Amino acid sequence: MSEPAATPDPVRRKPLLAVLLIPLFMALVAVSVINVALPAIGEGLATDSIGLQWVLSGYALAFGVLLVPAGRLGDATGRRRVLLVGVALFTLGSLLAGFAPDVGFLNVARILQGLGSGLLNPQTVGLIQQHFRGQDRARAFALFGTTVAVATALGPVLGGLLIQMLGPELGWRWMFFINVPVGLVALIGITRFVPDDRQQRGKRADLDPVGTALLTVAILGVMLPFLERGAGAMVWFALPVGLLVMGLWWAWEDRYKTAGHTPMVDTAIFTNRAFRNGIVIVSVYFLGATSIWIIVALYMQIHLKHTAFEASVIGVPSSVAAAFASQIAGRYVLRFGRRMVIAGFAVAFAGLALTTLTAMGVEKAGLSFWLLAAPLTLIGVSQGMTISPNQTLTLNSVDPRYGGVAGGILQLGQRVGAAIGTALIPGIVFGLTEGGYPWGDAFTVAMSIIMALTVAALGVSVIDRRRERSTTGYE
Repeated sequence: MSEPAATPDPVRRKPLLAVLLIPLFMALVAVSVINVALPAIGEGLATDSIGLQWVLSGYALAFGVLLVPAGRLGDATGRRRVLLVGVALFTLGSLLAGFAPDVGFLNVARILQGLGSGLLNPQTVGLIQQHFRGQDRARAFALFGTTVAVATALGPVLGGLLIQMLGPELGWRWMFFINVPVGLVALIGITRFVPDDRQQRGKRADLDPVGTALLTVAILGVMLPFLERGAGAMVWFALPVGLLVMGLWWAWEDRYKTAGHTPMVDTAIFTNRAFRNGIVIVSVYFLGATSIWIIVALYMQIHLKHTAFEASVIGVPSSVAAAFASQIAGRYVLRFGRRMVIAGFAVAFAGLALTTLTAMGVEKAGLSFWLLAAPLTLIGVSQGMTISPNQTLTLNSVDPRYGGVAGGILQLGQRVGAAIGTALIPGIVFGLTEGGYPWGDAFTVAMSIIMALTVAALGVSVIDRRRERSTTGYE
């Protein structure tokens, strides 16, 4: 799928990018802030771990199942309208969550937040694809990566501060309330700076409802077992069912296209090697990368007996490094191509190895745990060199008209990889420690698994580099 030549665009790109990144920032903070809030929520709403689990998994499932259908909806009917609905739903969910009288009400509000986030995220990617070209697009995705890094760092710290300042009961509620004014500002900005791209009247969009339903069921089946970790063995039957429905969805999309209709996802997009390789790279990387901060937090709080606030602060230098690295990578990714991503994975491997060695020093030589911040900063640098550049290189090969669907598929790969990784790797750690292994050894095993996944992602990047050299101008 080749990209059409750039055309004159009267859109004011700077304010457009700002209003796209505001709701993205809000949604990402909502994900990262909740981890430090769970104990306070459990105490305030007098709920158990099962209820608290749905505070996390309800959001994740609602977010994941909507990514690709929402991308298609925005591509077919107009992205601004879907973006407005997404931000409005997320803001409403935040308001309701803040007033939640019990955990059931909170879970419904979190699902609303997840639905809003699933609607708005593909529109952000699609609008960047539509209105930015070349180096401007690379810079836009670099700011996208910076937003991710800052939101990820700020969320836990903000949550810890709110609980410390306002107390456990009011603190977690204000984690949700602060989204409301931000959401209202975003809605005003969207109406002013995002062009109205609704379909012309009389032209009915083909939204492929059967394909949408099949993909939704398939994603639920694949993700549910990894998010419902304490539901027992029966929940794992959802996985083969999800994979079977995924196959049916693929066959339906091909048949729908052959019949002359417009499928939700044209499966021909996966014959695009640059796009296909980019999805594999980010999915494999997220299998391991999203577990790093969970493992570090568990190690510091359960084993080393430090506070949640200390565990969140130790990751701030890494997030700052990721923000700066994303900006630098955005300037040079079109010059260096896939080599940028390969170098990023090499830095990630070095950061993981040094983090493991430093943890051994903390265990055996009495080193300060604050020294872990140094190698973890390398991991932040690697994130800036891999995630946004991979997004730029992967989506550059896709026609901007399908930017919402393509962005949704790419983010879905991240979400599925993260769901599987955050279930398996912490599960291995708990299995080892509960079986009598020392925490230091379990930490080393977990980091070794993440290093292996990083090497696998690097290997796919090297393969794509060969394709890049043979098909593009990257030397």
